[in-house]
Amino acid sequence: MTDTIERNKYVELKYRVVDAKAGHVLTAVDFPLGYVHGVNDVLSTQVMAELEGRAVGDTLSVELDCNTLFGPRDESLVVTDHIENVPEEYREVGTSILMENEQGETKTFLVTRVDEKTLTIDGNHPLCGRHVVFELEILTVRDATEAEMAAGGKVEMPPALAGVKAVPL
Repeated sequence: MTDTIERNKYVELKYRVVDAKAGHVLTAVDFPLGYVHGVNDVLSTQVMAELEGRAVGDTLSVELDCNTLFGPRDESLVVTDHIENVPEEYREVGTSILMENEQGETKTFLVTRVDEKTLTIDGNHPLCGRHVVFELEILTVRDATEAEMAAGGKVEMPPALAGVKAVPL
């Protein structure tokens, strides 16, 4: 009997996110992403629901309107400044910058453009405003251990402790 994805099952999968309009890959996870289903929802609710009942070897595509997930794009969250006003450590595309407003609320901005004179940061989610397709391949489905359920994913033993059993006191 084949295990299927349901609550408290340990699942490993690979996925890629494709722009539905342009057809190009926006991001890909080629190494197995491991999680405990129903304990650690690592992907959107819609994707997690589509995984329910699936088994090893299954592949699926889930279309998502990211406006529903992240709201519409807000251009007021895109800021361009003179590069000399920006610390050196933030002058690379892809750098995350945690910003805080006067009320103490924080938001992560991503450096999206750098040239000789300016730097642009964007506080919108990178998928905001897009229609995407999650293409998933299920690699592993099995009962999660208690330690994995507590951690929400795979628990790795340090090499020095591999093979050592815990003895109750």
